[in-house]
Amino acid sequence: MATSKQGMKAAAALAAGAALMAAAFPAGASSHREAPFLTNAPKVDGTDFYMFRSYASGRQDYVTLIANFIPFQDPQGGPNFYQFDQNALYEIHVDNNGDAKEDISFQFRFKNTSKHTALTIGGKQVMIPLINSSTISGVNPASLNVRETYTIDMVKGDRRGGTRTRLAGTGGTSEFDKPVDNIGEKTFGGAGGYETYANQHIYDLNIPGCGTGRVFVGQRKEPFYIAVGKIFDLFNLNPLGAEVSGNKNDLEGKNVSSIALEIPIACLTAGGEPVIGAYATASMRQGRLLNPAPASGINNAAKEGGAWSQVSRVGMPLVNEVIIGMDDKDRFNTSKPKDDAQFINYVTNPVLPAVVETLFPSAKAPTNFPRNDLVTVFLKGLPGVNQPKNVVASEMLRLNTSIAPTPQASQNQLGVAGGDNAGFPNGRRPADDVVDASLRVAMGALCVLTGANDALGVGCKPGDAPAGGLKLTDGVRKTATDFKAAFPYLNTPLPGNQ
Repeated sequence: MATSKQGMKAAAALAAGAALMAAAFPAGASSHREAPFLTNAPKVDGTDFYMFRSYASGRQDYVTLIANFIPFQDPQGGPNFYQFDQNALYEIHVDNNGDAKEDISFQFRFKNTSKHTALTIGGKQVMIPLINSSTISGVNPASLNVRETYTIDMVKGDRRGGTRTRLAGTGGTSEFDKPVDNIGEKTFGGAGGYETYANQHIYDLNIPGCGTGRVFVGQRKEPFYIAVGKIFDLFNLNPLGAEVSGNKNDLEGKNVSSIALEIPIACLTAGGEPVIGAYATASMRQGRLLNPAPASGINNAAKEGGAWSQVSRVGMPLVNEVIIGMDDKDRFNTSKPKDDAQFINYVTNPVLPAVVETLFPSAKAPTNFPRNDLVTVFLKGLPGVNQPKNVVASEMLRLNTSIAPTPQASQNQLGVAGGDNAGFPNGRRPADDVVDASLRVAMGALCVLTGANDALGVGCKPGDAPAGGLKLTDGVRKTATDFKAAFPYLNTPLPGNQ
């Protein structure tokens, strides 16, 4: 996309050191337990979504998309470790023309199969109570008692009525094995054994008419970092304190389940438009019948059927937690971006800045209503950075694929706000500090940045945001080098024996 004069001004101003989190507005974080229904269905709870141009050596022509599910996983998750729901549909959707409708969807379905492993006990064959009978190595070893596999469908057009293609690996298989979770070091032959095992589950993926991508599905160490306990305790922290090591990361001891794709840019873009938008969803069947006397086997306790009903949605971070009102949280999770006008008041008249002012009277909330600065960055993308030419206002993560990736060692955690246009809100990388950046934008960073003449065209000026220049923070930050340097980029999950 050609960089407009306005966009050049925006990029220059952001690079000058202002704190902007442009697309996810208030205190962005993730979507752990964000809506009442999902507290009852953690297997389909989408937690975070990442999208960025791959920055591993030689992979700059690819986009990495990562959708995380099943929050707050304790490593000691046995004997039934964290499996995806085989009765659910997990999807990553891509909009490549800015009309707020999916043009490409990648759909994942899972299947869990018991091997009925038994031992001879006193002359009788008795099935073991554990997911593994011995040490584990390789793909689908005999010692793994439950095999978890998945398929991938690529749908072009409407997610339910479009053209569907079952994707296969370069070896011809269309059913892929998911590695079992990191049970512990003894199970996988030592401290480095699990990652060797997990890496055997990274598959090359044929994408008809386009090229070869990669896929990995499995457990990872929780990448998101935030002082979540203090934040939800009425911001029980010093928001002007140390940006690094000011508070502990409450998710440091948790794991998460990831669906990761690495797709050629040419497979995702269309019509000369380099900006793509994307988000992840999970859907369940509308009907469930509990079985009062399930037969022997696994996953026989209920029968599910009927049409798919979307129950989880995540694009920009922490949208449902701190933007959407309590009574609309489940409704937001079932909605599509094309219908986001129904939630506009939560953006134009946000609650979070008023809450921050109540708790910290010196941090005055912006006074420009409606908050068109937030509409621009949250629902459209920044002009000249990651806004599509014909954008329809809607909530999703947006990435300008024509902006080159920043090498891992050079990445700035504040992304565009720190002069690194390959980072948040131009997509999102694992290390991007979306909490600090989004909290600052919620309090009016763009109003300060734009100047008295509103050079950025965001509909406000410095006088509208008395706290817009403050370096607000939750005191937690990581760097890109804290994560893996190559696909799937997220770290080895914590072992269950820790």
